Amino acid sequence: MALDTVQYLLGAVSGGLVGFTLGLVGGGGSILAVPLMVYLVGVRDPHVAIGTSALAVAANALTGLASHARAHTVKWRCGGLYAAAGIVGAFAGSTLGKMVDGQKLLFLFALLMVGIGIVMLRGRRNQGVEGAQCTRENAPKVLGFGLATGGFSGFFGIGGGFLIVPGLIASTRMPIINAVGTSLMAVAAFGFTTALNYAASGLVDWWLALVFIGAGVGGGIAGTMAAHKLAGNRGQLTTIFACLVFVVAAYMLYRT
Repeated sequence: MALDTVQYLLGAVSGGLVGFTLGLVGGGGSILAVPLMVYLVGVRDPHVAIGTSALAVAANALTGLASHARAHTVKWRCGGLYAAAGIVGAFAGSTLGKMVDGQKLLFLFALLMVGIGIVMLRGRRNQGVEGAQCTRENAPKVLGFGLATGGFSGFFGIGGGFLIVPGLIASTRMPIINAVGTSLMAVAAFGFTTALNYAASGLVDWWLALVFIGAGVGGGIAGTMAAHKLAGNRGQLTTIFACLVFVVAAYMLYRT
């Protein structure tokens, strides 16, 4: 279905919101992108929305990663291990996801979001360990979490930041500001893997993806600045993250 000018403008607004969310909490980009494309922009095929959003979010994640890198909040070794394992899971998951009905995917995705939001709220007072690193002792745990979240990311066609952030915290005990910055490495890797798989089946709207990416750059810079201002209050940042997940999940459940 060809999109009109108004739909592309709505795509630009949506891209800005997605970019801001990615910069702020290292996740939520895809959980916003897919419903915005389906319900606001008007992309009729959920699979096209999933494939297109995966590409756009992956590209915007690289912008956020650059900003976090300048602020020295990225744990490169941890991010590399997590992303490498997750790419395998993302490819397998996205292959399976293309076989599932689009509306069922949205419904299952919303249920998953509710569970993750609850987990994040329960652990919001955990400040993490300053200087936490990936070592030989915790590397298997990091790889395991990476493989699992990569599979979920590919299956639901998302960058997976809202899964990756708690996964990094659970496997390394790093503070959330480091988990947010580091997660963007995996978000980009998982998103590009999923997008390439969907593109091979003709399920990516390239022009809409470009609009999303362009608007998301500015939003990502603003979101990263906000994240560093809130970094001193880990509970506040986590609460914002969880509330965002609950709101989008509730709307998706209502619509599906």
